[in-house]
Formats: sequence, C-alpha cells, structure tokens
Amino acid sequence: MASNLEPIPITPQKHDPAWKHCQMFKNGERVQLKCIYCGKIFKGGGIHRIKEHLAGHKGNASTCLRVPSDVRLIMRESLDVVVVKKRKKQKIAEEITNVNLVSSETDTFANQVDTNTGLHMIGEPDTLEPSSSLLVNREGTSNASGERRKRGKGKISAAEANALIVSTVELGAKRVNNHVHMAIGRFLFDIGAPLDAVNSVYFQPMVDAIVLGGSGPLMPLRNDLQGWVLKKLVEEVKNDNDKVMAAWVRTGCSILVNQWNTETGRILLNFLVYCPEGTVFLKSIDASSVINSSDALYELLKQVVEEVGFKHVLQMITNSEEQYIVAGRRLAETFPTLYWTPCAAQCVHLILEDFAKLEWINAILEQARSITRFIYNNSVVLNMVRRYTFGNDIVEPAVTRSATNFTTLKRMVDLKNNLQAMVTSQDWIDCPYSKKPGGLELLDLVSNQSFWSSCVLITQLTNPLLRILRMVGSEKRPAMGYVYAGMYRAKETIKKELVKRDDYMVYWNIIDHWWEQQWHHPLHAAGFYLNPKFFYSMEGDMPNEMLSGMLDCIEKLVPDVEVQDKISKEINSYKNAVGDFGRKMAVRARDTLLPAEWWSTYGGSCPNLARLAIHVLSQTCSTLGLKQNQIPFEKVHETRNCLEHHRLRDLIFVQCNLQLRQIGYESKQEDSMQPMSFEAATIVEDWVTGMDTVLEDDTYSDWMKLDALSVNTMLLRPSSDEVEELGAVFDDCEIFNRVKEGDEENAEDNVVS
Repeated sequence: MASNLEPIPITPQKHDPAWKHCQMFKNGERVQLKCIYCGKIFKGGGIHRIKEHLAGHKGNASTCLRVPSDVRLIMRESLDVVVVKKRKKQKIAEEITNVNLVSSETDTFANQVDTNTGLHMIGEPDTLEPSSSLLVNREGTSNASGERRKRGKGKISAAEANALIVSTVELGAKRVNNHVHMAIGRFLFDIGAPLDAVNSVYFQPMVDAIVLGGSGPLMPLRNDLQGWVLKKLVEEVKNDNDKVMAAWVRTGCSILVNQWNTETGRILLNFLVYCPEGTVFLKSIDASSVINSSDALYELLKQVVEEVGFKHVLQMITNSEEQYIVAGRRLAETFPTLYWTPCAAQCVHLILEDFAKLEWINAILEQARSITRFIYNNSVVLNMVRRYTFGNDIVEPAVTRSATNFTTLKRMVDLKNNLQAMVTSQDWIDCPYSKKPGGLELLDLVSNQSFWSSCVLITQLTNPLLRILRMVGSEKRPAMGYVYAGMYRAKETIKKELVKRDDYMVYWNIIDHWWEQQWHHPLHAAGFYLNPKFFYSMEGDMPNEMLSGMLDCIEKLVPDVEVQDKISKEINSYKNAVGDFGRKMAVRARDTLLPAEWWSTYGGSCPNLARLAIHVLSQTCSTLGLKQNQIPFEKVHETRNCLEHHRLRDLIFVQCNLQLRQIGYESKQEDSMQPMSFEAATIVEDWVTGMDTVLEDDTYSDWMKLDALSVNTMLLRPSSDEVEELGAVFDDCEIFNRVKEGDEENAEDNVVS
C-alpha cells in the first residue's frame, strides 16, 4: 500500500453492508476505498461501486475473485434490494400525484410513533407551496427544516415529501427498537445476567414468540418455570440426546472429563460424551473426596464408561495430572478396546505458558502490555485507536491467559500499520495524552522497528500452536485426523524460523515435555495415517511411528482376530489407491471432504478398514469447556433436600445440554468477547489493568465517553482455514523421530515399506 494513504475510520453512521468488507483511506484531498479481499483500490464510485465489485456485477467495476461466496451473495441481494426500492419509490411518486399525501391513518401512526417530540404531520396535495411546512409543532410554529426548504426552493416535490414521510417512519421504528433494547437491558441488569446472553441462539426465538403473542400472553411465573416448563425441557433434551446417541453405533464416541475447582474448594467433575453428531452432557459429580486417590478416581471413571456403554467408547479424555494418568491407564486395561487420552488443548496451553516464560519473549510481552494498558484505561485514546483500526480491538481474548498473550500479540501485528498511521496523524499530535509518559512510551514502541520484528517472530513461532487450539476446539470437523499434522507443522515452523539447532531445540524441548504422551498416542498416529489428505501426500515410505500407531489401533479397537486380518489386507488397497480409492473423484475429494465422509463415500470395497477409519476419524482431541459462571453446579451438590436436589440436577442437565447445542453457532457470532467485558476480566487482566489503580484525572477514564463500536470484522478475517494451512508435505525425519537436545547423532530414518 502506498505510504501516502492514510486510514480513515468508518463511522457507525455508515449502515450499508458493503462497509464491512472494505477499508477507507485518504489520499491528499481524495477518499479512496480498498477491497479487503483482493486489495483493489477504488478512486471513485463510492460504496456502490465496491458493492458491485464484491457482487460480481460487470460494467462499472471489476469483479473480485477472492470474495467468499456468502459475502458475494449478500452483496447481490443488497443490490437487488436497492433496485426494488428505487422502483418502489418511482411507483409511489407516480401514485402520490393522484392521491392525498398523508391519510388520517398516517397521522395516527406518526402521532403514536413520536408522541414526545411535539411534531405531527400535515397532508398536502401534489406539491407544497413555499409558505407551507411538512412538520409543525403543536404550538403551530414551523419546523426549522421546513424553513430551510422554504428559503432554498420554490416548491417541494411529491417524491421529496414522500421521502420525508418514509424517514419519519424509519425514525419511529428506531425509537421502537430503542425502547425494546432499553427494556431488555433493564431486565438483564436487574438479574445480573451476563451480557453475552443476547448471543444465545434461543434469544431471538424468545423475542419472536413474545412479539407473535402480541399484548395477550402472560409472562410465566416462577412455579411455571420450575414446574411444567422444566419438565417439558427435560423431555425435549432427552429426545434430542437420544438422536445423538443413536450415532454412537456408527461413529463411536469419546467421554470428556471436565474438572472445575470452585471458590469454596470443591472439585467437580463434569462428564460429557462427544461424537460428530453432537456433544451431550451426562452428569456432574462432586469428586472432592476422590480426586487425590487414583483408585477412587478409577472406580468413578469406570462407572461412567459402563453407563455410556464400553462398546461405543474409543477414548476417555482427561487432564494430564498424575492421578488421571494412573486411573486412565488402569481404565484402558479394564476395557481392552478403550484408550485414555490427555487433553490436547491443555497440553498446548502449557506449552504456550512456558514459551511466555522465556526471557526475551516475556520482555516483548511486557512492552506490548504497556501499550494496551495505556490505551484501555483512557477513553480518548481508545476512541482514537478504534477509529484507526476500524473498530477492531487490539486485545483479543482467548480461552486462557497463556493463549491470550499470543492472540493479542498477533492482533497487534495485524494492526501495526493502523497503529503507526495513528501515531503519525494530526489527531495524535493534537491529543493532550500523547504528551503523557504512557503516550510517549506508546509512540516510541509503535515506531520501533526492532519491537515489531520481535513481535512478528513470536507470532511466527506461536501461530501454529494457536491453530492447533482452534482445530481441537472446533465443531466444524473432528480433530483426530489433524492434530498430529498440526504439531508437526508447529515444530517445522520453529525450525525454519530459527534455523540453528541450538536455537530451535529450546522450543522443541518445551513442546516434547508437554506433548510426549500425545506423540506416542496410537489414536493420533492412526488419525494421521487414515486421513487421505496426508496419507497420499507422503513421499516415500510412511514413518514407522505412523504405521505402528495404526497397527496398535487395529489390535486394540478390533478384538476379532479374523476382522484384524481382513483389515491388514484392505490396508494394501488403501495404500495403493486400488478401486474406488483411485477414482478421480476420490482423489479430488481427499482435500475437500471430511476424512470420515471420504471413507464413507469411497471405502465400500474395504468395509472393515472403512468402519475402523470412521470410528477413529470421528473423535475429538480435547475436553469442551462449559461457561462455569452461568451454571450453578456447586448449588446442586450443596442441596440436602432430596426433591430439590433432583430438581436442580435436572435443571443443570437441561442448561448444560442447551449450552452445548450452541457451541457450533457461537463461532459464527460477530459479537466476540470484548476485552473489557466482565466475562473476559480474568483472562485479559494483564493486558487492560492500569498500573496505577488511583487515577489523578478521572475525565479520561470515563467509559461513558467511549464511542459506539462499529466493527469491521472482515478486516482480520483469515484467508484460509486451519486445515488448508497444514499443507501436504511431511518429510522432516528429525520431527518424526523427536531428536532431543544433546543427542550426538541424528535419529536414523526409521521407516518401513
């Protein structure tokens, strides 16, 4: 981008949907728009031309070849709406010459819409004389806008009069929306509900149901909610869960154990069951008395496996603490067809935590935090930053503090040019806070190339690990077929960035320390082996570790020796792409279909191997987190009354399963967690908490002076998904053999044909 282009914030008043897909820049006295997908800059034509560019309308603008299909469709629909509105206005303008402009019904509506403004509408025929006014107040004096029209033009056309009527109707609709939003806010603030409750997939249906009921329906009483409503929901959730559980026969399932430590010292274990069809919540157990005993913990885990049905369970995923390791391995001995697996997400978080402790990385993180602390404790500066970043925050909350360190650093790197444009702008020079110590430090760091070079290197080292977190936490696809490749890419990237073995082994050793159990896990190796995208991309022979993991899964997950022998023969057909495996459709689908779907479609000639592949590739690699602050688990375990205990248990059952249903939808929400929200407080504390809790000047920390957010989320949208970024070449034997620092000899190429 040319250096003379200065970013201009897109104001909240710009409501056209195309504004979310472009950036605005000032080049001298001219304003130019840039497509965020292909980077094309438009020197004229306004937002309509950008919309035509995104929609693929030929004529006034070239077609964007990189715009996502869903965005292209939205732009086309928007253009169609513009055409319809234009025709409708023309039709109204024609008809309005023959009828009275404003009927008595319009008078009534306008008065109902805006009873507090003192304005009402007066109908006029065809045209309006200079002495007339569309809007007058109840005292009979002319409205100011009418006076301006009288001085500026001889007559007001019927079309202009109609446009004014339409704008009045829109104003009324806005006032109605504001009234509704105030009522919702009043209710949520009164009960202390988290504000992200409005992101629930059940929120809009609730509002719609109330609207459809008009003024007639009575709101439910407490007894209704804890009585027949809860009973109906328990039944509804059980029916939905039955549909999910029916899929276990075909795909198998994973039991997820989620540990919570409460403020009162209780240790609760929540048990969930995952399959691609969905995740169901089973129950919550107070494990305070058994958590430190591997024997007692084993008995508890064994009971849950029997409750689910051990024939369906491929693995149980838990934390990686010692008591879980002992209990999990014993569990795998009791049930020969079941694996114990440590949570992959927890391992990655621990890796990132140790990365952040390295001296040079910790120093850069502290410098970056000094920037965000100054910004997020000053309303004037925060408003300015958001204008130059098009509404995007520079702090990006993740699931844990360790991940937040690096998601935020990446966000800052992504917005580097925006921040540099801000600190060199006249806005910043004129800002009184730019002369404060925090402002001077911000200017120094944002202008420091060495600081940014270090930030870029850190993001290069950690981005592959963050990608693994996104993969294992995604509902889009089961992670088992990708997690091994993800960690391979993480180590490969570190090696390529640092080059010298002494340098990259520092990071490899941290990874191997926490990931050791995952590297040796047969399910992860088999997932890599059975994923056609990776299997057929291997040049030469498959590393021995992959094949050993695959054979281990065959022996453990398929107890029938005759079926094992059949699978061994079918592997050769898979390896040589015989029959349907070698079809051109199958070859293309290796990169487009989910691995389990690929086997279901093209594995018919190898039914035994296909059945095993679908089971393995349908599993997740980490436990799923529930929103602890919203679910009263502890209250259930504290209640001694039997009836109330069972009722609360059913309430938890409903609440957790309803929450699990929306996990797949939450990632689609544009409204991500805000850095200064209550929900993100503990996660982003290091990045937004001021060093001095007592401020000398409260005027610049007044949250009421913050501008309304208008976020262009498309600005930071990734160009490809996580799986595409994994690539298809895996040829570094040092990674497969996990050479340790201090080894005198390189690992031998231990491969098999």
